Amino acid sequence: MSDDGRVLISDFGGVLTTPLVDAFTHVQEEHGIPAAALGEAMMRIGERDGANPLHELECGRMTEERFMADLAAELEADLGRPVAMHAFSEQWFAALQPNTEMLDLVRATRERGLRTALLTNNVREWEPRWRAMFPVDELFELVVDSAFVGMRKPDPAIYHLTLERLGVAAERCVFVDDFEINCEAATELGLTAVHFRTTEQERAEIEAALAA
Repeated sequence: MSDDGRVLISDFGGVLTTPLVDAFTHVQEEHGIPAAALGEAMMRIGERDGANPLHELECGRMTEERFMADLAAELEADLGRPVAMHAFSEQWFAALQPNTEMLDLVRATRERGLRTALLTNNVREWEPRWRAMFPVDELFELVVDSAFVGMRKPDPAIYHLTLERLGVAAERCVFVDDFEINCEAATELGLTAVHFRTTEQERAEIEAALAA
């Protein structure tokens, strides 16, 4: 495979899948949880423990079991009824589908001889589920998963780690993410960032950046 040209670094959830907000909405509807309740519960846990529980989960410092138990307890105190969160991951992935157009773009990028990497904020226990959604190792030569490296976007350290493992300069990389804050962090480090909103809007921008 040629090392000429750009390197595509893609996020997972919300770029290579349907929007994450749809999965959150599905889980909330399954449990009858008000729209803001999940975020407020995590904020209270963070204030109590001194660390954002989602960040701790995505950095592998908290187990999924502990995260869900803490969240269920907070929601029960808030809503006045038990909220069974043990099926969260099943419900989440039931609502999350592959974005086939973006996966086709990644595949076409590989076929052109360009390099590809996946940089994801994720959950250690969820790895078998998301890897089963598409042929990850066929599409990406490198996977950097926050839960296994102990850092998460937008921490500059995880971008530096990705670049180090690829052995490339930031200026050669096109980074795609659906969170603007993650794109801003990438831009500050010298990567070309594409803030993913919709496949239709962003595909041309990604292809133009790769060809630059």
